[in-house]
Amino acid sequence: MKTLTSGATRLALALLLTIGATLMCAAKTFVYVSNAQDGNIDAYTMDTSTGSLTPIGKAEAGKLVMPMAVSPDKKHLYAVVRSQPPHVLTYSIDPAAGVITQKASAPLPDSMPYVSTDRTGRYLFTASYGGDKLAVSPIDENGLVEAEAIQVIPTGRNAHSILPDRSNKFVYAATLGANQVLQFTFDNNTGKLTPNVPAAVSPGPGHGPRHMALSPDNKNLYVLNELSGHVTQYAVDSGKGTLTLVESISSVPADAGLAWGTPQAPVGAAPTPGSALPKDEKPKVWAADIQITPNGKFLYSTERTTSKIALFTVAPGTGRLAYVANFATEAQPRGIGIDPSGQYLVASGEKSDHLSVYKIDQSTGKLGEPSRYPVGSGANWVEIVDVQ
Repeated sequence: MKTLTSGATRLALALLLTIGATLMCAAKTFVYVSNAQDGNIDAYTMDTSTGSLTPIGKAEAGKLVMPMAVSPDKKHLYAVVRSQPPHVLTYSIDPAAGVITQKASAPLPDSMPYVSTDRTGRYLFTASYGGDKLAVSPIDENGLVEAEAIQVIPTGRNAHSILPDRSNKFVYAATLGANQVLQFTFDNNTGKLTPNVPAAVSPGPGHGPRHMALSPDNKNLYVLNELSGHVTQYAVDSGKGTLTLVESISSVPADAGLAWGTPQAPVGAAPTPGSALPKDEKPKVWAADIQITPNGKFLYSTERTTSKIALFTVAPGTGRLAYVANFATEAQPRGIGIDPSGQYLVASGEKSDHLSVYKIDQSTGKLGEPSRYPVGSGANWVEIVDVQ
C-alpha cells in the first residue's frame, strides 16, 4: 500500500483546513423581530465578529404579531398573531440569506402572548393571558403548523408563558393573575400534558409570574415576576420534574421608586374603569422578559416602566443569583434575545423605533454601549438563530 509523501500529506491537511474554515465561515446568524403595530417581522443578519446588524427585509404577518419561536432544527419560525381570529404562522428560514417565507397558517383557541415548541419539534405550546388557558398544537413532519390544537387546558388567571424542560419530559407554565407556576408531565408521543404532583408552586403573594428561563444544565428554572420585578429561582427535580423554591431576588433597585404592580388588561381589551394611576401614586413595576446566556453565567431581565435591563450573575453549582446592575435601553423593553455564541444581547422597545445591540463582557456580564438599528412599530419579540 502506497503512503502519501510528506508534501502530499501537507497538501491534504491544508485542503482539510481550508474546507473546515469554509464551513465555519458558512455559519450565519439571523435576528427576527416582530412588530405588533406594523403587523410584520423584521429580519437581519448579524456579524458575530462585531454584533452589527444588516437588514434583510420585512415579512408580512398580521396586526398584533407578537410571540415567536424557532424550530429545534432551525428550519422554521413560528409567529403568533393575536388579532382576531388568533392564529399561528409558519415561516421557512432560508439558511443562506435568512429570508423567511410564509408556508402555513393554523387557528389558535385564543389570543396567545407566548409560544414555544417541545424539544423534538413535533408540538407547539401556546399560553393565553386573556383566555386563561394553554394549548398544544401538532407540528407536521414538514415542520408546518396547519391543524387546530389537540389539547386545551384551562388554567388559573392570566397564563403568560409555557416552556418545556431540556429533557422534554416536563413542561412549566406561568400564570400571572393566579400567581402560580404550573407543573406538567409531557408525553412526546401523543403531545399530551398531564398535571404533575403537586400541580403548581407559588412565589410569595403578589409577585405575578410572567416569563421563564431554564439553566443550561436543566437544574434551575428562573421565573421573572411582572408585578414585583423579582426573579424567582426554583430547583428542578430531574426525576419528578417538580420545582422547589430557592429564593427571589429583585431586579429593581429601591432607588427606582417603583411600587409593586397590578395585573394588566389583556391586549386589545378596553381599560378597566378607574384604572388610571392617581397623580400622587408611585409608578408601578412592569417587568417583561428574561434570558440566560448559553454558558449559564449571566441572566438578564427587563423592566418597562423605567426602560432598564437588569444583570444578574449565576453562581456555579448552586445557580443562585446575585444582582449586579441595571442598564438603560429602548423605551418599554418587551423583548430581549441573546445570540447563540453568548456575545451579544439584542433589545427591542414597544415605544421605540430602534433596536439596541449590546456586547456582553464575558468576564462580568456587563453590557457595553449599544449600537442602534431601525425597526418597525411596536417592536415586541426577538428571536436569534444561527444556521449552517
